[in-house]
Amino acid sequence: MPGNVAGVLLAAGEGSRLGEPKAQIVIGGQSLARRGIVMLQDGGADPVIVVTGATGPELPDVSGVGSSSGDTGLAGVITVHNPAWRTGMGSSLAAGLRAVPAACTAAVLALADQPLVGQEAVRRIIGAHADGAGVVVACYAGRPRNPVLIAREHWAEVLQLAAGDVGARPFLAARAELVTLVECGDTGRPDDIDTPEDLARIKGLLAGSASFPS
Repeated sequence: MPGNVAGVLLAAGEGSRLGEPKAQIVIGGQSLARRGIVMLQDGGADPVIVVTGATGPELPDVSGVGSSSGDTGLAGVITVHNPAWRTGMGSSLAAGLRAVPAACTAAVLALADQPLVGQEAVRRIIGAHADGAGVVVACYAGRPRNPVLIAREHWAEVLQLAAGDVGARPFLAARAELVTLVECGDTGRPDDIDTPEDLARIKGLLAGSASFPS
């Protein structure tokens, strides 16, 4: 029986095309970092590891009453700073996975700049892991996107192949036979926020529909 599944939220980038780090952008009164944390927690991930970078060790709209080093003030959330964040997503993924407690059998990997992904997507891929899948990818209309769950036994290979800004994609491509796809198109959308135009469009979608996570 699988043990706890951790969440790893990659929130280290500087958002060069946006003009500010994505993690600190506020939508609906919450930073993208906090939205990602809540999504992972509500979907069943515990604990949640947040990998910081361009914002420094702290995350906006997340600090609070925490008592230990690296604690964000939200129960079950730990921040890990990646000083090599400029090298790309690969180093942040490594920092996040290495911080996952030994009791966790797998980790759900999520990006801070996809606020239309909902908690149900996380819940579904964790459910697939509970049913025996070691690598699970959420897909939308059949297209693989995020979040992604990877069991601990594959992490060494994931990190061996991760480099620059590609994260887990080389592993998923090389070991396609391991991947279980779970359709999540009815739970949200995997739209990225990369430009001011993306941000404006996603704010409009969130404001105009009750079907997306608030």
